[in-house]
Amino acid sequence: MLSVSFFELKIWVHVCFISFRDMICLIRACKTAAEERAVIAKECALLRDAFKEDHQDYRHRNVAKLMFIHMLGFPTHFGQMECIKLIAAVSFPEKRIGYLGLMLLLDERQEVLLLVTNSLKNDINNSNQFITGLALCALGNICTAEMARDLASDVEHLLQSNNAYIRKKAALCAVRIVRKVPDLIESFIDPAIRLLGDKHHGVLISGVKLCIELCQASDVALEQFRKVSTNTEGNKNAGHAILYECVQTIMAIEAIGGLRVLAINILGRFLAFPDNNIRYVALNTLVKVVSIDTQAVQRHRATIVECVKDSDISIQRRALDLVYNLVNENNVKVLTKELVEYLKVSDPEFKLDLTAKIAALVQKFSPSQRWYFDQMILLMVQAGQFVAEGVTRFLVIVISNASELQGYVVRTLYRSFQDWRGQESLAQVTVWCIGEYGDLLVNHSNELQGEDPQTITESDAVDVVETILKDVQVTPITQAFALTALLKLSSRFPQCTECIKVLLSGYKRSHILELQQRSNEFESIITRHSSISTSLLERMPPLDVDGSSSAMEADAGVHTNRTNLQQPSEALSPKNMNSSAQAEEFTVNLLDVLSFQPIENPLSPPVSAGDALLNLLGSNASTLPSHRESLIDLDPGVLPPHRVSPLDKTPNDQDLGNPPMPVKPELAGVFPTIVALQTDGLKVTFDFAKPPGSPETTIIKASYTNLSSRLYTDFVFQAAVPKFMKLQLNPASSNILPPDGSSPVTQMISVNNILYGQKPLIMRLRITYKAAGRNVLEQVQVNDFPAGL
Repeated sequence: MLSVSFFELKIWVHVCFISFRDMICLIRACKTAAEERAVIAKECALLRDAFKEDHQDYRHRNVAKLMFIHMLGFPTHFGQMECIKLIAAVSFPEKRIGYLGLMLLLDERQEVLLLVTNSLKNDINNSNQFITGLALCALGNICTAEMARDLASDVEHLLQSNNAYIRKKAALCAVRIVRKVPDLIESFIDPAIRLLGDKHHGVLISGVKLCIELCQASDVALEQFRKVSTNTEGNKNAGHAILYECVQTIMAIEAIGGLRVLAINILGRFLAFPDNNIRYVALNTLVKVVSIDTQAVQRHRATIVECVKDSDISIQRRALDLVYNLVNENNVKVLTKELVEYLKVSDPEFKLDLTAKIAALVQKFSPSQRWYFDQMILLMVQAGQFVAEGVTRFLVIVISNASELQGYVVRTLYRSFQDWRGQESLAQVTVWCIGEYGDLLVNHSNELQGEDPQTITESDAVDVVETILKDVQVTPITQAFALTALLKLSSRFPQCTECIKVLLSGYKRSHILELQQRSNEFESIITRHSSISTSLLERMPPLDVDGSSSAMEADAGVHTNRTNLQQPSEALSPKNMNSSAQAEEFTVNLLDVLSFQPIENPLSPPVSAGDALLNLLGSNASTLPSHRESLIDLDPGVLPPHRVSPLDKTPNDQDLGNPPMPVKPELAGVFPTIVALQTDGLKVTFDFAKPPGSPETTIIKASYTNLSSRLYTDFVFQAAVPKFMKLQLNPASSNILPPDGSSPVTQMISVNNILYGQKPLIMRLRITYKAAGRNVLEQVQVNDFPAGL
């Protein structure tokens, strides 16, 4: 008879016969943390006693309970040996629980792992593929350097197994071995290359992961992949898959220039294949790498442009994105010509994207103002109905700033309008220019060399406006442009005043309230106040460009990073154009020391009244929002502030309907430049300026210079100030820092010190970027700002 005490029997019955599911339900039924701890403590005590009694039939169930307790965060070290006993068992269910417990309850720092090496070796060579898979999985998770050296030869042998399941597991296990013991890399190079030709997708993916690990750690492996890339047959899908994975591997490890060029050339060959899937994959990859090696991608420019003309819309859009990133100052004329030619025959659903991209490229890389105007007019002639409002607005602003070319532009628009086919944008720009510069059109002022001579009378100019007004297909916005142009022409062409009155009177009973109001007010100016109409209707001053080019970028489909569309060429404006929109407002706590404040514009625009015109038209001076409101009813983009109309989105509302953007102060040398941060690879400098009349506001121009020989990507600058300051960050000119300090990145920062004169300026900086694929974080607090800020 067995001598078993009642207490031992009670423990054995409770631990061995209560199921795993019942234990989970018991723990989950606890209503407090203390009750849960009590239940788990009791279960752990019973498990300890059960382990001492060595009940083999229920060992796997007890280890499963132990793993659940471990996942709840309670100590379970007393059950580690039970896992090793389960691994030594014969049956698969026990081994499965044992290996799972080994990976969950132990790590590579445990000395008890030395006891597992022999069991792993036996299970790796087991005839049951699932037992072999368990052993490889465990080795890949908790392998130590000693275990890697002992079992590397067995894993290498399994890489050549006939079983795809085992090859996949062995490849992932080899990744861990290579990381632990780099000396074993050479023994895995040849098996890894053979895996790239495997037909099983799981094996192929695992093999690529192993290849990436090998290439990151060994130059010898890189040379082997060069051979694979050049010798692989690319006429079959298997060859395409191998070549594509080689390309992905080369790009992922940021390889040397020669290998990168080889990878891009492989993608270039893919573009010549008739299979749309292969071409789309190639285009998608080239879009990602074009910023890394633009010159290598430029060699395939002709093939990429042909892809824009493909019948597949997905190929068209991807190729267009790639062309957009390939254009520079040297090839802008050639590529723009090809894109405009294709615009004539492209599908209507594709023309909207194509026109937006062409307009953005012309703005960004225009070699001269005259070329810019020629291309924009040609674009409006070819696809005027697809030109976005932001593009039209920016063109009008640039024309207003190009005083020497205004006559040329209005004459070119007049010639182009002779073939007008209802293009809305062309009509709007044409009537605006005729209204502003009609005298230059008739008098042939500022004619350029090579310009075709033409005779234009005052009535011819008025006829253009009349043609647009009487076209039943034009929108009310364009009709408002035309009415404003007629008012301007009444001052420039006195002989046509009666004809203009007749045209204006035709809209005095228009069912569109805005057109009716303009018609009556404009006729009042011409009829009753002719003595002041000349000064009232003089030419518009140069318009501000702030915010207009950023709206154009949005129309071009530039979404997140804003680095691809740089500032407009200086040839487009007599002054520096800032095309960056203001940074999005946000509030965060940075480093628990300083916090961002809600961003407010520290530069308040002045407000003045246009009393003469307001009294003239019976308006209230208190509602005037801008210093140029003296022209409030002369432009179709401005509406009375008390109501909403679709006409308030015309090109001039940047300057007349809304408060003007403050003029950016020049960064004068009053305050010395300081070095805010300098490390071995990065230098940050600040230049300062004070806008006139706002001593509490400081404009900072931050310059970021990469001092290393490596390219920095994903550059993000963040700053924080105390609560008595207001901070405004504009987007940086780029998020890529070229190496060797060749081209610093700049960013404008505005700080408004509410306690100016009482507390000095202080700022906490946080900078992140990627160097050689690694994330780098730089933090510093700047206290040494110059006095007077």
